[in-house]
Amino acid sequence: MKIVFSSLVAIVLLATIDSNVNAYKSYSQYQLWHLHIVNNEQVAKILEFSRSAYQHKINFWSEEFRKDMPIIVSVAPESIESFATYLSKELNVKYDVAMKDIGSVIEGQKLIHKLESSTYNADDFAYDKYHPLEEIHAWIDKMVQTYPNLASSFVVGQSYEKRDLKGLKISSNKAAVKRDGTPVNAKKAVWWDGGTPDNDSHTFSQKHNFLGIHAREWISPATNIYIAHALLSNYSIDPTITHIVDQFDYYILPVFNVDGYAYTWSKDRLWRKTRSKTSNPNCFGADPNRNWDYQWCEGGATHDPCDDIYCGSKPFSEIETLQVSKFISDHKDSIVHYINFHSYSQLWMTPWGYTTKKPAQFKLQDDGSAQAVAALRAVFGTRYVHGNIGATIYVASGNTVDWTSGTANITFSYAVELRDTGEYGFLLPENQILPSGQETLAGELALLKYIEGHVYG
Repeated sequence: MKIVFSSLVAIVLLATIDSNVNAYKSYSQYQLWHLHIVNNEQVAKILEFSRSAYQHKINFWSEEFRKDMPIIVSVAPESIESFATYLSKELNVKYDVAMKDIGSVIEGQKLIHKLESSTYNADDFAYDKYHPLEEIHAWIDKMVQTYPNLASSFVVGQSYEKRDLKGLKISSNKAAVKRDGTPVNAKKAVWWDGGTPDNDSHTFSQKHNFLGIHAREWISPATNIYIAHALLSNYSIDPTITHIVDQFDYYILPVFNVDGYAYTWSKDRLWRKTRSKTSNPNCFGADPNRNWDYQWCEGGATHDPCDDIYCGSKPFSEIETLQVSKFISDHKDSIVHYINFHSYSQLWMTPWGYTTKKPAQFKLQDDGSAQAVAALRAVFGTRYVHGNIGATIYVASGNTVDWTSGTANITFSYAVELRDTGEYGFLLPENQILPSGQETLAGELALLKYIEGHVYG
């Protein structure tokens, strides 16, 4: 009887765990705070606290932990009083409440999404709206149908939950040319990928993540989609776009972390990681931007499966990162430019991320970033900062861009953090999609022109 009772308890317990972890995540009465840090002692103590903050349902959204720069953090209702007391009495840190109810912001955005009409609808797709995964995949099919001479689809593989990692290839099938007009022997290629919701607010041991691989960062796929459509719809109309499309082939994966992205639409708007099982039945997924086999799980990553920056059980433990890395490896002789789009913070960054040190080719890479951010700023005045990842925001080992640069030898590898700088963070309103797309397109066209001059001569 004792064995039977224990088995029944275990079954009930597992069922309860499964029910809890898969329930809809409400952020009702969660608050978003901006902490005002004025000295390095406060920075050190906040950093130390952040390592266990998720146990208190306190999640850090910020990119950087520095004095004189607000640290953005979400706080569960049951932790508001105790965290406020800790900040005041233990750290002497002041804070502002930026959002009194994150849940109401999420619900309000859902309502606006349903009720407000699109102001930019082309080819039966609203480019000023966020879209669930199935609509994004349908959009890829529509682009192939609408632009058959330019667009084709490809599938990198399938995710842990058996969703397709579906992408769009753009190619004019025309030969690229050198500056003097002579054809080159082999056209080079570009890879862009976009977000997978970043998970439930950054609870990591140091700072928040930067890659477009994170589920909650909805602006990343939306911007990718806008740029891809701009290339297709303006080909043969806009001379600059026509030339740039003729010079490169484009592999575009709008959503990298497809399982996490789908989960942000169905269960948890602020989910970040993949959705694979881990050694802890209560904790799912790894950070797909800490799972790459380059200086894996050294700094800015953790072996704790419940942490947002969990690096996975081993390099490429996540089937999504494994399959994308294989696709890129198979095309590494042609791919000369890689961008991983993320949000938020308005940064245009290069390797290395695993260290604050700069690679030998840093100036070549960063000069391209300078071209991009200058062109981007000229559109709406949006200011981006550029530099290498480790020195610009934080050390993050096992990240995508370090691998594409260090292993696949893609010199022009970049991690781009899109709008904004923290007012909305991961909850960027839909009215920001078009301006984000327009300015990022300008930045990327300038960067492609820069890269063109270096790879073709």
